[in-house]
Order: sequence, then C-alpha cells, then structure tokens
Amino acid sequence: MIEIRGYPIQVFWSDEDEAFVAVAPDLPGCSAVGDTRHDAAREIEDAIEAWLQAARTIGNPVPQPGTGGRIVAGS
Repeated sequence: MIEIRGYPIQVFWSDEDEAFVAVAPDLPGCSAVGDTRHDAAREIEDAIEAWLQAARTIGNPVPQPGTGGRIVAGS
C-alpha cells in the first residue's frame, strides 16, 4: 500500500469501470480512476488535495491518516 500525504491508498482493477480505481479509505468518497495503476495513483493525489480543501472550506472535520475515516478526538 502506498500513502499520499500520509493517507493510505488502495489501487485495484474495476471490471465495472474498465479502469484502475484508487481510493483513500480514510477520506469517504475520495476516489480516482486511470488507465494504469500509475495513472490512478497519480489522479488520487489531486482527489485527496481536493477532498481536504473542500472539507476545510465547509468546516467539516478531517480524519487523521490511518483512522479508516473515523474522526479522532482533537482532530
């Protein structure tokens, strides 16, 4: 598993999407697709940045990396 900004990501092939999908399990709904594993991993970097910026902009809490999306006290 690789990490982007400390957030673990998973990359897998999706028959439904006919593409590689990258997800950041700590950030609900944060995903990206690509023609290759590398493309999907590169795209998830932008998705993570956008997810974090959107959460902060609207005042939503941001899960700490490695929490599986749970909000940790003090975060």
